[in-house]
Amino acid sequence: MEIKIKRIYEKAAKTDGTRILVDRIWPRGVSKEDAQLDDWIREIAPSTELRKWFNHEDERFNEFSKKYKTELKQHKDLMDSLLEKAKKKKLTLVYSAKNEIHNQAVVLREYLIELK
Repeated sequence: MEIKIKRIYEKAAKTDGTRILVDRIWPRGVSKEDAQLDDWIREIAPSTELRKWFNHEDERFNEFSKKYKTELKQHKDLMDSLLEKAKKKKLTLVYSAKNEIHNQAVVLREYLIELK
């Protein structure tokens, strides 16, 4: 099972496997055609309140991770579905954040790996 993450602003590749957008809001400047997504799961993104609180501030990332994982526990059906997809084919979690180290896709990938 392989789960990777990729910014939506990077060109899609055949090696991405199943591409799923994990942002609550559609990324600026990207057409649906260019995104080449297999799915967009808004419900799996951090809540609006948590996203606004985090505000992509690096010093809040550890606390954000804990809070986001708590939210993810409420979406067992979506987690199971993503794990099933990852077992069948490479899974790429697509996100739009500028920070490639501190973002929700990093946390979601880590959480899925812990579940498997």
